[in-house]
Amino acid sequence: MYLGEKAIWLEGGRYEAALLPDNGGNLIAFRDTESGYRFLREPEDEDGMNKFKARPFVYGIPVLFPPNRYKDGEFPWNGRTYHFPVNEAETGNHLHGFFTDIPWTVVEFGHTNSESFVTIANRIDEKHEVYRYFPHKFTIKLRYSISEDGLQQQVMIRNEGDDEMPCLLAFHTAINAPFAPGSTAKDCRVKVTIGERWELDERMLPTGKYQQLTAEEEQLRDTGIYPFGGEMDNHYRAAPQNGRNRMELTDTKQAVTLIYDVGVSFKHWMIWNNFGKEGFLCPEPQINLVNAPQVDLPADQIGLFSLKPGEIWEESGRLYVK
Repeated sequence: MYLGEKAIWLEGGRYEAALLPDNGGNLIAFRDTESGYRFLREPEDEDGMNKFKARPFVYGIPVLFPPNRYKDGEFPWNGRTYHFPVNEAETGNHLHGFFTDIPWTVVEFGHTNSESFVTIANRIDEKHEVYRYFPHKFTIKLRYSISEDGLQQQVMIRNEGDDEMPCLLAFHTAINAPFAPGSTAKDCRVKVTIGERWELDERMLPTGKYQQLTAEEEQLRDTGIYPFGGEMDNHYRAAPQNGRNRMELTDTKQAVTLIYDVGVSFKHWMIWNNFGKEGFLCPEPQINLVNAPQVDLPADQIGLFSLKPGEIWEESGRLYVK
């Protein structure tokens, strides 16, 4: 159990993690038990659990499908228009998809000599609540494992229908800053493999144009910055460095770096720091650009790709410490 909710606990080496299958399949905790580090933002008590249920995308690792915002809740693609609920009143957009609070099925869990693991899945068909908004038959599967090498995440989407479907995904990962007891946010520096910043309009939707990085954003890309020097709610093209696409959060007091390596299939980053308030930030890896089907740019540039019947997309990532 985790604060009264059904949980799958994983242990390996100095690490432990907890997953909530009935609450969006959220990987709600990842900890270093020897050092007392808590890397993900967790609910602190019963009241915090109520807040988590009200806003599940600002705790742990929530699954966004489809990710981020879509103008007027409309998603035109391949000759048809999908209609999503408008759930962000201030912008008139659909926000964050359909998977953050629904139950997932536990497919398997267990341990080997080197790791403990859990696999969860959601199979979408005509009987599933998601199908009325996204009428495709498919399975999305997540496998988390804990070992002495940290937390590994593997994600797979398989098209099980008879027609082509768009492939859309992001993780609204909430990272504690600081993650170490005795440290402060001022001790933290964050670095992310970002490229150009996408220009966003007043509804937080891309205009299709890039903006030049500021000097501080260049520092975010190259050496790292204090995460809360100003409000961040920015969308970037991902630009892998040394073959890897990742965030690094360094605690300068502890001389420890948390690495969030997400894989190069994620072509975009959204970085949100809770209006500049110290405590946590969300480096969000995304397959596709925000509002991608309504942006008139090549599909490869905006990360809008499809799966034909029977096809599979998969990617893996890892959270670990150096």
